[in-house]
Amino acid sequence: MLDDFFIRALLAGIGVALVAGPLGCFVVWRRLAYFGDTLSHAALLGVALAFLFEVNITLAVFAVSACVSIALLLLQRRASLSADALLGLLAHSALALGLVVLAFMTWIRMDLMGFLFGDILAVSKLDVAIIWAGGVIVLAILAAIWRPLFAATVSPELAQAEGMNPERANIIFMLLMAAVIAISMKIVGVLLITAMLIIPAATARRFVSGPEQMAVLAALAGAISVFGGLFGSLEWDTPAGPSIVVAALFLFVLSLLPVPGFPASRRSAAGDKVQPLKGDPS
Repeated sequence: MLDDFFIRALLAGIGVALVAGPLGCFVVWRRLAYFGDTLSHAALLGVALAFLFEVNITLAVFAVSACVSIALLLLQRRASLSADALLGLLAHSALALGLVVLAFMTWIRMDLMGFLFGDILAVSKLDVAIIWAGGVIVLAILAAIWRPLFAATVSPELAQAEGMNPERANIIFMLLMAAVIAISMKIVGVLLITAMLIIPAATARRFVSGPEQMAVLAALAGAISVFGGLFGSLEWDTPAGPSIVVAALFLFVLSLLPVPGFPASRRSAAGDKVQPLKGDPS
């Protein structure tokens, strides 16, 4: 018989996986792994501000992540730096600011490791409700903008020529990323959030023939990782958040093994570019 806290952890983890999988596909297609890292680093500043102003942590993290996303868009238009340089600037500046703000708040005692690496076993019923409610909203919005967002991923110019608004789709995508970072923080922590976006999507890619199937399989791979990671954590007394990421990594390694009916590799003869799925922009 499983304890209540473990069931809550399962529900919370699965809720995050079902959202992170489809969104992570766009992170993989657009090669935006470092953008996910930037938002996750900024999450610590959101935590610090939440304690400072005594507001909900999830809302504070979402607000800060959204502000960082908007700042990136503005800097891309005005600064002469590359996207990687801007992402590095924002990521480490936000992380440093968060740590400095926390250092000044000597009257507050907090579990910093829990925010860095997650504390899924401590989620409450309210946390589970927030994760599932937020997840449903994110998935509904993602479904609504799937076509223009995917078209903008393949070719922004073509999307605009077809009457779509790729810039608006990009902004909404960034806000959805901020929302996923906010609801995922308590599961695997700010340092490992990007792994839940990238690894399940990378695992799913080999076994599908289209983007929609990849999104579904990525969500399934994430959910399996949550199951495996939590039960492994219970069995071997390891940290739950990192255990989930290790389980996701294990699935990815398994996906690389030869399987009858599937190609052994999606790499081109040149070896430096992944062969696209049908409709995959990569």
